[in-house]
Amino acid sequence: MTTLGKTAGALFWMFRYLERSENLARLTEAGLRMSLTRGDTAVQEWRSVLTTVGLAQAYEETGLAYEPAQVVNFLLRGRNQGGSVLSMIERARDNARIARTAITREVWEATNECFITTRDTMARPLREADMPQALGMIRQHSALVRGALHGTMLRNDIYNFARLGTFVERADNTARIMDVKYYLLLPSLSHVGSTLDTNQWDMLLRSLSAQRSYRWLNPNETKAIDIARFLILDGRFPRSILFCALKISENLKWLGFDYNEEKPVHAQALKLAKDLESISVEQIFERGLHEFLQDFMASNAAIAWQIEKDYRFTE
Repeated sequence: MTTLGKTAGALFWMFRYLERSENLARLTEAGLRMSLTRGDTAVQEWRSVLTTVGLAQAYEETGLAYEPAQVVNFLLRGRNQGGSVLSMIERARDNARIARTAITREVWEATNECFITTRDTMARPLREADMPQALGMIRQHSALVRGALHGTMLRNDIYNFARLGTFVERADNTARIMDVKYYLLLPSLSHVGSTLDTNQWDMLLRSLSAQRSYRWLNPNETKAIDIARFLILDGRFPRSILFCALKISENLKWLGFDYNEEKPVHAQALKLAKDLESISVEQIFERGLHEFLQDFMASNAAIAWQIEKDYRFTE
C-alpha cells in the first residue's frame, strides 16, 4: 500500500483547503451576526475577522468600507487574493483532480459539486439578504465531502493523509481565532474567572461551532477560564486544540502501520499531544495565553511541514 508523494500531498491539501473554506464561512457568519446586532462594534468585528484569516492588509488596500456586504463579498468571492472561500474550494477541487484515482467516486462528486455550486452562487455579488443562505450552503457542501470520505473510503493511507489535512488546518484555525479574538478580550491574568461581555464570548464560540457544546457543559455561566479550558483542552470537542493534536498523532500512527515505518514527525506529533494532555488551563494563563497559542501554532506548522518532508509531497 503506497501512495505516491504527489498524491499524498494533494489529499492533504485538498482537505486543508476544504476545512479552511468551511472555517472562513463560519467565521464570516459569526461576524455578520455580530455586525447586524451590534452596529456600534461592526468595524472592530470585521477587522478581527480579516486579521484572523490574514487578509486585513489586503482589504485595507481595496479602500472599501467596513460594510457587511462589502466585507462578506470580499471574503467569499474575492478574486484579487487567494484567501477567499471560492478560491480555496477551487484549490480543493484542483487537488481532488490530482488525487482522482485515490478517492472514491462519491468523494470526487461531492467535491466537484461543492465547487460548482459555490462558483454559481458567487457569480454575482451577494445581497445582504442572500448571505446567510450562501454561508449555510458552503458549510453544508463541506460536510457532504467529509461525509463521503467517512462513508466510502477505506481506512488506509489515503484516508489518513486526508484526515491529517483536516486536523492540521482545524487546530490552526481554533488557535488563530482564540489568539485574535480571545486574547484581545482577555489581555491579563486578572480577568481570569470574570464574566465579561457575553455577546463577545458567544461570537468566539459561534466562530468555532462550539456554542451548543459549551452550553451543554456550562449551562449557567460564561467564564473566560472555562471557555479556554473547553476550546484548548477538552478532548471531547472535535474542534478543540487537544482533540486535533490527538487525531494528528493517531493518523500518523496508522500511517506508520501502513508503511511499516515511523518517520520523525511521529515523535514530534506525539510529544505535542502529550504536552497538551499534561498541562492545565491555569498553567496556560500563568504562562500567557497569547504566548501559548503562538507556540502551539508554530509547533503545528512545523508538524505540517515535517509531514510534507517525510512523505515527500513534492516528489
